[in-house]
Amino acid sequence: MHFFGETMANPEKRQKNKATRMLMWRFLKGSKRFFFISMLCAALAALADMISPQIIRAAIDNAIGGKPAEFPAWVMRGIDAIGGFSYLGEHLWIMALGVVVVAAIKVTSQYIFRVSNTKASETLVKTMRDTAFSHIEHLPFSWHMKNRTGDIIQRCTSDIDTMKNFVSEQLTNVFRILVMLILSLVFMFSMDVPLTLIAFIPMPFIIAYSLHFHTKFRQGFMDCDENEGKLSTMAQENLTGVRVVRAFGRERFEKDKFEAQNEYYTSLWEKLGAIMSRFWSTSDVLSGTQVMLVVVFGAIFCIRGRMEAGEYVAFISYNAMLMWPIRMLGRMIAEMSKAGVSIERIRYIMDSPVEQDPPDALTPEISGDIAFDHVSFAYENCPPMLQDVSFSMEAGTTLGILGGTGSGKSTMMYLLDKLYPLEEGKGTITVGGVDIRKIKTDWLRKHIGIVLQEPFLFSRTISENIAIACDGTDLTSIKAAAAAACLDETVESFAKGYDTFVGERGVTLSGGQKQRAAIARTLTGNTPIMIFDDSLSAVDTETDAKIRAALEERFGTASIILISHRITTLSKADKILVLENGRIVEQGTHEELKGAGGIYQSIYEIQSGTAKEAQV
Repeated sequence: MHFFGETMANPEKRQKNKATRMLMWRFLKGSKRFFFISMLCAALAALADMISPQIIRAAIDNAIGGKPAEFPAWVMRGIDAIGGFSYLGEHLWIMALGVVVVAAIKVTSQYIFRVSNTKASETLVKTMRDTAFSHIEHLPFSWHMKNRTGDIIQRCTSDIDTMKNFVSEQLTNVFRILVMLILSLVFMFSMDVPLTLIAFIPMPFIIAYSLHFHTKFRQGFMDCDENEGKLSTMAQENLTGVRVVRAFGRERFEKDKFEAQNEYYTSLWEKLGAIMSRFWSTSDVLSGTQVMLVVVFGAIFCIRGRMEAGEYVAFISYNAMLMWPIRMLGRMIAEMSKAGVSIERIRYIMDSPVEQDPPDALTPEISGDIAFDHVSFAYENCPPMLQDVSFSMEAGTTLGILGGTGSGKSTMMYLLDKLYPLEEGKGTITVGGVDIRKIKTDWLRKHIGIVLQEPFLFSRTISENIAIACDGTDLTSIKAAAAAACLDETVESFAKGYDTFVGERGVTLSGGQKQRAAIARTLTGNTPIMIFDDSLSAVDTETDAKIRAALEERFGTASIILISHRITTLSKADKILVLENGRIVEQGTHEELKGAGGIYQSIYEIQSGTAKEAQV
């Protein structure tokens, strides 16, 4: 009642519960009919359990003992049609056959229950994982930056399995529990009301302590789940960054760090295990007390002649069946606490808003001029990264961007590609005169090829990694892109060529090879806008020049943005921007800037060696 009152008094919690139910109903799409069949079969098996004690009771008291029968009229009509209890007493095999038939119905029902339940639970898991993965794929880049990969994986695996186990093992038994509970009470009250009331003495205590432990279970499972996510994150980061760990000899440090977290995680489960032990021990004591009361008082009633022997046997059978639902109530509360934590962690993902375009989003030609007009931007809870940035870039030209670490170079490109949304009132970015806010996001990204500062390669072959950016890319196009990125000779030197398998994150390739593979991947798209975010830093100067020459020859009509710390990489650009603290402090051609006396000239002189010569 307290929980119900709290929910009714808290609209936010009521709305939250409603959202959870709607999410589960959405996940159950495709598996509802199988769960329905399994519930019906569970109820039928419970009904079969109820019938067997009545047959045994009738055999002992009526067929053998000759006592007057007290069964419903429709049951008596069926027995009279056979020949009555006197006939059944002479042919007990008929009643034995009845027990066998009921047992066969129960076994068949349980078989169908298991098959349907397995089909339903596996379908549920598939739907949940597919839905969650699809939703995660469409979440903003900023969301992924705020959430740990290991924790996301844990939510999509362990938490989903917890939900599956709860629905398939607990909820599907609800019908069976209700049938057994109701029919047990009906039969028990019909046989002896006082003994039934005695059997109910421990029930309020069982229900009360089960509800009391519910809150403790919920908090315990929440702590365990959150720390399992932290443990998964640590394992994922260490396995991914194993080369860094070994390069700095940090194996011992990382091992100790992992063991400390694992020890704390284990202690949480031990603490929760102690709580559950108290819960089940108390449950066993109360259940044993209830059974003892029924056995003792039932025996007394039989001795005093208030109860027949068959009734006593049947009553004990029904009491055992009654205790199973009560014990299941406790188990269900414990599992419900665990499942409640898991569904909330999954709902956190599903409630996170995905990237959305305006209803009237456009799909214009992405080949016009690019313009930033008074653009300002700051990451969440961080100082401004870009401040009043304005520039234009003509279509088909090359723009170079130079600046120190944290000057906002990459941020500008993230905004252009809509990886981060540009807020209203913080300036505009246009392509061909159209505000990118009005352009359909996937359409814009399809026409912008970007090589990120840190290239990422998947655990696939080289050809698959290059072709991943464009569907239907054939081997000829892959080789042409690799040649333009100066990767072809390297790949051909491998024993398996383009079928060479690349390890996770491209671990089997050098830094320069990974960068060139990422460049080749971008080139396969032949996009009208290409962004190279410091993507030539790991290649030598000669290879850098070859790649830039190949880009100029093959993609002369494309708009190319080069971000680099290398003056030689930017020297052929039609316009060069120099950024400092999120502002454009210089812009012009290479020839104009190298003698302008600013930051560009200083870097040019350092990299070209003229500054040293001047000092000498």
